[in-house]
Amino acid sequence: MLDPGVGDVMVVGGGLAGIEAAWQAARQGLQVTLVEMRPAMMTPAHTTGDFAELVCSNSLGSDSPDSAAGVLKEEMRILGSIIMRCAEGSRIPAGSALACDRRRFARLVTAYIERCPRVKTVRKEVHTIPEGVPVVIATGPLTSESLAQDMARLAGTAHLYFYDAVAPIVTAESCDMSKAFWGSRYGRGGDDYLNCPMTKEEYDRFCDALVSARCAPVHGFEDTRVFEACMPVEVLARRGREALAYGPMRPVGLVDPRTGERPYAVVQLRREDEAGTLLNMVGFQTRLTWDEQRRVFRMIPGLEHAEFVRYGVMHRNTYINSPELLRPTLQFRSRDTLFFAGQVTGVEGYLESAASGLVAGVNVARLARGHDPLVFPAETVHGSLCRYITGPRRGPFQPMNANFGIMPRPEGKLRGKAARRQIATSALNAMRNFEKTLRSGLEELL
Repeated sequence: MLDPGVGDVMVVGGGLAGIEAAWQAARQGLQVTLVEMRPAMMTPAHTTGDFAELVCSNSLGSDSPDSAAGVLKEEMRILGSIIMRCAEGSRIPAGSALACDRRRFARLVTAYIERCPRVKTVRKEVHTIPEGVPVVIATGPLTSESLAQDMARLAGTAHLYFYDAVAPIVTAESCDMSKAFWGSRYGRGGDDYLNCPMTKEEYDRFCDALVSARCAPVHGFEDTRVFEACMPVEVLARRGREALAYGPMRPVGLVDPRTGERPYAVVQLRREDEAGTLLNMVGFQTRLTWDEQRRVFRMIPGLEHAEFVRYGVMHRNTYINSPELLRPTLQFRSRDTLFFAGQVTGVEGYLESAASGLVAGVNVARLARGHDPLVFPAETVHGSLCRYITGPRRGPFQPMNANFGIMPRPEGKLRGKAARRQIATSALNAMRNFEKTLRSGLEELL
């Protein structure tokens, strides 16, 4: 058991949610103990001991003001998010998306936290939920087995889980640029994606190979429920011949400069690092065996000689039944001083995880300072996510990304872009007003 006297509050987990929670609590003048088990104990997906390591895609999603993901980012900027600060500091071209050089991003986050005078970092595994101090559990989808068992004991209910699949990364120099071309759909954001076009015949042969390829076994688990946003490409392909052409391989808004026509289908690759030497296969999460990945993905025009620096892998993501266990403040219903944040709560996505950490960090600090935790405004993306994961449900609880569908609809007959813009305007106005409530007494550290 860790000594609870080392700080005013404790945060367990050094991922995006835990980092944001620790930062927000420190901004309110509290001494924070941040506990992270890596590198002493690694997970199946992490490769370093850096804080906020991006283990899947290096994209943090759309930064468009007309998207819910873009509105969420702006809300986080308003609230002084450290994750957004570091994301901007490591940004690389990706059209309208916010993508990062993942190594630079993690190192930047780690540097900010390690030099923050109000955050003390401890590198060790936490086996049981700490007591005697306000605490945020932000251990993520790969929570260690011992802590997961203690969480199950405290919750009194079984955990839910799903599988998350990671896309391969190839070297840019191994791609055949005579067959591929740079560009973004509809020209949005510049020529930030490498596009590998396919004819109908090439697409059909690729789909046939994909659906018949061997998958790696999932060891130690009986179920393989997969969250829709992380659906392995081979699983999606089995849903129908055109599933990929209308999904991650949709060619709309793209013209092959060699033919002057739209391809039948296209595989897009996004820059993985600032130098552009590595490319991530967008939407190609997979659990094919590595041999099959080489064989099948090299059927893609332009990738015949692709050099894979990371193969797609699949790992378990664990999350709690938040509607039964958490309040909208992200407090545990039966223990006021215990908060949860990140993907373990059922929010899905990098920035959604960080946003939940922001909520938990603000509220654990308020509690430690003798104030009531706050419910974030329902009009905001932060508030809508918290309401979604903690509100009553009619069916099974499933993880959720930021989207306009969970946010209050505008009054009147607005539809489409007009409705989205009104929702976005209301969200940001509400967040700016809410920030004034939080600003009193806060001191910026850096």
